[in-house]
Amino acid sequence: MLHMNQVHIRAMNSQELTRIDLNLLISLQVLLEEKNVSRAAERLFITQPAMSKTLSRLRDLFADPLFTRTSHGMQPTPRALELSAGLATILGDITRLVAGDQFDASQSDSDVTIALSESIGLTLLPTLAERLQSRAPHLNLRIITRVENQLEQLALGKLDFAIHIKQAGYGTAFRIQELGGGPPALLVRKGHPLCGKPADQAMLADYPVIRLYVSDREQMEAGDVSKFFTQTRFPGQGSLEISHLMTAMEVLRNTNYYMPAPGYLAQNEAISRGITALPLPGEENASLDYVLVAHQRTENSPLHNWLWEQITCTIRELRPTQPRKLRQRVTARR
Repeated sequence: MLHMNQVHIRAMNSQELTRIDLNLLISLQVLLEEKNVSRAAERLFITQPAMSKTLSRLRDLFADPLFTRTSHGMQPTPRALELSAGLATILGDITRLVAGDQFDASQSDSDVTIALSESIGLTLLPTLAERLQSRAPHLNLRIITRVENQLEQLALGKLDFAIHIKQAGYGTAFRIQELGGGPPALLVRKGHPLCGKPADQAMLADYPVIRLYVSDREQMEAGDVSKFFTQTRFPGQGSLEISHLMTAMEVLRNTNYYMPAPGYLAQNEAISRGITALPLPGEENASLDYVLVAHQRTENSPLHNWLWEQITCTIRELRPTQPRKLRQRVTARR
């Protein structure tokens, strides 16, 4: 019963609101400030008769004279003074509702969800988190490392951003920023039988493969590199499918498995101890290209535009040295 009453009250309030012309409230605010019909008309760029008509409508709306004439000019009634107490705040709130508050990253405590693989996050997140710690210390980031159908999730609002290997196509509803790329590689333990000699497809079939999780792998751009990440194992070949990068690296250190992966992982000394990077067979100039993606629903959001810039700036800081050094490391082992 209480719920139905609340619905009825809300319906009544909506009906009352439809009777109110917002311009009347603005006119009342000016009249309260000027206490003079002629000066109020000048400020609102209307004629004095039009202003007098507006005052008449205000009196009907609030069932009160609102102003009385005295020897000292127009004086507000108690009802007008009561309205004055909250009118400026209400109009200010409406202005902010329409225009939007000025975004202040240092005060934002919003929630933002980003999809990116552990291999990307390992390189990006430490630097990005350091950047955000000083600029937006109250921001709540949620990182999801395993999520399929990322474009659909962005459109539904379940993701705010995705950073992934470039897909074959994006609709016009998506905002795309290319982040650059780097060579893929075969990661193996130091001393692996594949080290020290050019590897070919036939040789790879003799060793088990680790298939590291790649989101939406079927949507990756077509090409030999994508095939390396999407292909099924060779006949009779052992395999290990895993989404945990650190565990995969530990397996590599202790076995004869190999793993197709972004070559830049070999640069991270914290995880690449005992592991070396070999070039993909026949793919000297191959590159894994990465993109930052958002849906157009966030294009007018100050928060999302600000964070977009923080991510791309962080990538630019990381990018100048990594691809060149990385390619040198991979090709040096030919």
